[in-house]
Amino acid sequence: MADHQEASVTLPSAPASVTAARRYVTDVLVEWGVAGGISGNDLADTVRLIVSELATNAVQHTFGRSPTFTVDIRLEHDETLRVGVTDSHPRRPRRLPAAVQQDNGRGMVIVRSLAAETGGSLTVVPTAEGGKTVWITLPRRTPLG
Repeated sequence: MADHQEASVTLPSAPASVTAARRYVTDVLVEWGVAGGISGNDLADTVRLIVSELATNAVQHTFGRSPTFTVDIRLEHDETLRVGVTDSHPRRPRRLPAAVQQDNGRGMVIVRSLAAETGGSLTVVPTAEGGKTVWITLPRRTPLG
C-alpha cells in the first residue's frame, strides 16, 4: 500500500448529497481495504456517521453561502485516516444553545464524541477562500481501552 492515499468529491449543497457523500466515503474505504463491506466495521461505521453529520452541517448551516461542499479522505502510512468536509461559509461550527437543541443541534457533539472514543481529534481550519474545513483525524485501529 502507498504511504499516502487521497480521494475527494465535491457535491452540491443539497440534502441528497449527504447520502452521496456517505456512499462515496464507503466506496473509498472498501477500495483501500479499510472497510471489508458495508457495515460491521467499527471504523467504517464511525467514519460514515461522521461524514453524515458534517455533510448535513455543510448543507443546513451555510445559509446558501456555500453552493457546494467537498469531502476529502486521506489514509497516511496505513495508520491514520483523515476525513475533511469543506464549505465556503466562514462561520465555525458550534454547539447550539440548549433551548434550540430540540430536534437538531447535536451534530458536532456527536462528531467530537466519536472522534474522542476512537482516539482521534477534530480541528477546524480556515480556507484561503474564506470558508473552512472540519477535519477529523482517526487512528486506523482503535486503541484498546
